[in-house]
Amino acid sequence: MLMELLAVMAPVLCGAAIGFFWVRLGNEYPMAFVTRLVLYIGTPALILNALGSAEIDNSSFLRTGLATLTVMALLLALSWPFSRLIGKPWKVAVAPLLFSNVGNMGLPVSLYAFGQAGFAYAITIMVTMSLLQFTLGAWLASTSGNPLRSVVRSPTIWASILATTLLLSDIHMPRFVANSLELISGFTVPLMLITLGVSLASIRVRNLAAGVGFSALRIPFAAACAWGIGTLLELPPLALHVLVMQMAMPVAVYNYMFAQKAGREPEYVATLVFCSTLAAFLYLPALLAVLGAATPEA
Repeated sequence: MLMELLAVMAPVLCGAAIGFFWVRLGNEYPMAFVTRLVLYIGTPALILNALGSAEIDNSSFLRTGLATLTVMALLLALSWPFSRLIGKPWKVAVAPLLFSNVGNMGLPVSLYAFGQAGFAYAITIMVTMSLLQFTLGAWLASTSGNPLRSVVRSPTIWASILATTLLLSDIHMPRFVANSLELISGFTVPLMLITLGVSLASIRVRNLAAGVGFSALRIPFAAACAWGIGTLLELPPLALHVLVMQMAMPVAVYNYMFAQKAGREPEYVATLVFCSTLAAFLYLPALLAVLGAATPEA
């Protein structure tokens, strides 16, 4: 079991470590270029490749998306008492509570832990959460303007719509398109992990106790919500396990970027991202062991 868990977590840890030590050793990393490359090219290709070739029945796909939305709605409904519990303003606490790192960390872990079948469910969850993050999350971070503009201009959203249409209508892409998408999407997961490490190395962290306390409250709470909602909606076991794991992911790095943009305690949010991500390397193997899905064959 230990070797199986190591096989899942080692690629994630190695990828993030490369980015972390790369910048710590004084090397340059073109963060803006890589972020745009992953966001505008890699992620849409990854979504189209994963969902376009996924072997998921329509009912399971739609129920997984519905379960994700329901969990997010439940977390949103409980965000006010949660913010009071940790003694922070609601607009500071709500985004880190809602939005976990289902992309940079969630997708690689899903791929290595659950294989291609689980990876397709993870993409479904990521797409659903991304839609909320770039609408509700952008609204929370904005002081003026129209945050819906970012949704309309996002290639990820349009790729999600196209991939969903192909999946639900059982239309298969031409082989030359599928092969091209598979090749292009291949760089996305490694770059996500390296960028995650670079982000951690670049974040200024203060008050570690607050970050540890937030993680200790949020992670089991979100996982329990996911398990309850997924069971209630009768998700297939694999989809349920992926949903629980994705919701238990650490605080998304995007929350720090949004907090910095809005000027809402970015140092505090940076601490949450840093502490929850480091903690993930400790609790995720245990969670995977409990779920009984530590290998791609599971």
